[in-house]
Amino acid sequence: MTQEHTIWLAVGFIGQLLFTSRFLVQWIASERAHRSVVPLAFWWFSIAGGATLLAYALWRRDPVFAVGQASGLVIYARNLMLIGRHRRDTCPQ
Repeated sequence: MTQEHTIWLAVGFIGQLLFTSRFLVQWIASERAHRSVVPLAFWWFSIAGGATLLAYALWRRDPVFAVGQASGLVIYARNLMLIGRHRRDTCPQ
């Protein structure tokens, strides 16, 4: 196994760890609130994990994996935009 291959495997595992962390954050927030909650950190972990996994998918030249991650990034970014707009509209300065 080459050093480049080892580095990219590490990138893939880091991306998967970031992506999985979003579920842990969501679960902990929901347990604390005693209701289903999707905290802002969920979307940031989604972006970080999705972008890292997209880089890994591109390195692997896996079009199915790459399209799936790229599509998810659009959705995660849109959710962050909607949250930002809602905060601007409801929090007068």
